[in-house]
Amino acid sequence: MKAIVLGAILLAGAVSAAEPTAAPAAKKAACSAAEFRQFDFWIGDWTVTAPDGKPAGRNRISAILDGCAISEEWTGAGGSNGRSHSAWDASNRRWNQYWVDDDAMVLYLSGGLQGSSLVLSGEQVDPASGKRSPQRVSWTPNADGSVRQLWQGSSDGGKTWATVFEGVYRKK
Repeated sequence: MKAIVLGAILLAGAVSAAEPTAAPAAKKAACSAAEFRQFDFWIGDWTVTAPDGKPAGRNRISAILDGCAISEEWTGAGGSNGRSHSAWDASNRRWNQYWVDDDAMVLYLSGGLQGSSLVLSGEQVDPASGKRSPQRVSWTPNADGSVRQLWQGSSDGGKTWATVFEGVYRKK
């Protein structure tokens, strides 16, 4: 009896293996519009220096989720670490970035292309005072393949701006 049951199981497996199976439906490229590629110039494994040439850190930027988002892994020369995710939001036609670092700083930025630069802005909130200060960050691709990042903050509601960070990204 065991031989009959085993034979039936083997026969059933052979029959099902011989039956044609439908090919999986091709996945639609949800993030194939040109806007999703606007920030691709930042993708890479980078060494980052300050304007004076001193090391500022390392940054690994990767396309994730089938090109629907960009992930950042920052390691500062002084040991700080931060992560961000950036994505084009087709519903509001803006780039959005959510940044957090190991000093508990959280920054949400939104914006888009201005000329050849991607410029995102938002507000930083001081956890102790609740005071809000405007922030803006721009990434500009250079002809030599490097990228300039300029982060500026304002303490007077955007009337004047001071540099928080400036770095030149060069691929490793």
